Amino acid sequence: MVTPQVLIVQHVPWERPGRILSNLEDLGIQAVTVNIAKQKKPDLPDFKELAGVVIMGGPMGALDYDNYPGLKAEAKLAKAAVSVGKPVLGVCLGHQIIATALGAQLRKGDAPEIGFAPIKRMEKHDYFSMWDKQMNVLHWHNDVVGLPEGADLLARSAGTKVQAFRVGSALGLQFHLEVCGSLLDEWLEEPSMVKDLKAAGGSKTQLREQFAQYDPLLLPLSEQVFSGFAARCNAYAQTLGAAQA
Repeated sequence: MVTPQVLIVQHVPWERPGRILSNLEDLGIQAVTVNIAKQKKPDLPDFKELAGVVIMGGPMGALDYDNYPGLKAEAKLAKAAVSVGKPVLGVCLGHQIIATALGAQLRKGDAPEIGFAPIKRMEKHDYFSMWDKQMNVLHWHNDVVGLPEGADLLARSAGTKVQAFRVGSALGLQFHLEVCGSLLDEWLEEPSMVKDLKAAGGSKTQLREQFAQYDPLLLPLSEQVFSGFAARCNAYAQTLGAAQA
């Protein structure tokens, strides 16, 4: 019998799943990580055996299929997963890939949104049942997306109308709840990330101070979101196991 696993799609080494993977591991869920961005015909695990899909962030555009042909496969994967109720989670670029796969428009934001800034919760979905009306979260993006048809808008910010959405079995987060302290350190050692941060008027010192201030408040909320996603993957894995039996 094949053990169901969650597929994690990365695009660059430093945009790792962080707290997402920790919550999957807490439930004993196996995960496999791939980077298929530059592969026209990627070799992926059997779709039928996947208990869930996670699509991480990255510096490329969600529709840049010419330079990153694997993004088209990721879009098809996300759309297929939603069509059968398989849990899907997208962060930043992943959020945009899911949204555009389901028909939403992608465009450049009015200005890069990098660093900690507030978002406003719109719907008190069970993923966000502990959230206050407004929270400061970590942003790191330029592109923005519209809301896919039939999706629930969960959060927005002053500069980004769609900061989080849920549609069917998919959850999209434009912001970065997955980042723990060690992952932030990796980001701040990556030259391209530091360049973006400085271009947006930020600094390493400022961002570390903001992280120290806001992360204790965000940690229980991130745990709720990612443990909820892990629980959905676990439930889906059990249905797959029952079908195999």
